[in-house]
Amino acid sequence: MYRKMLMVMLLAVTIIAPVQAKEIGGVNLSDTIMAGKEHLVLNGAGVRKKFFVKAYAGGLYLKTRENNAQKIVDADEPMAIRLRFIYDGVSCKQLVEGWNEGFADATGGNLGPIKDRADTFNSFFTEDARKGDIYDMIYTPGEGVNVSIKGKQMGTIRGLDFKKALFAIWLGEQPVDNSLKQGMLGK
Repeated sequence: MYRKMLMVMLLAVTIIAPVQAKEIGGVNLSDTIMAGKEHLVLNGAGVRKKFFVKAYAGGLYLKTRENNAQKIVDADEPMAIRLRFIYDGVSCKQLVEGWNEGFADATGGNLGPIKDRADTFNSFFTEDARKGDIYDMIYTPGEGVNVSIKGKQMGTIRGLDFKKALFAIWLGEQPVDNSLKQGMLGK
């Protein structure tokens, strides 16, 4: 009887282990995420703060851990960024303004080559972000960046150049939040 119970407990731990989560900023981020058929692991996570307000927890997911931001931004391999909102009521207007500022910083002000795709990306954000909402931006080579908001597929934006600009919002030379960047890099 004791042996059977031990086996059941070991089986339960084995089944439960893959759905572990990392707590950051009072919310949980999954330890893993899927990018197409690729299994990605949480590289690191941090909290986006603006004017002392915690807006969201952001996690970077990669195939293998990496702490070189430029290498990650430039890589043409599966990766994802997950945002889990902590603050209740980030307006869609604030989100789009933030994305546009990030794209401008990431491209050195030369938005021309990605402008139409950035506009398409921005068009996905039509509702205010609420506490607990999850936004996923998952890059798959050859397909592009798939955007999912609260579990709803919004669309896919093609191009490695767009992916580089998007990921540079958090990991570039002028990141939206340096502390968040360091957290995503696992530092």
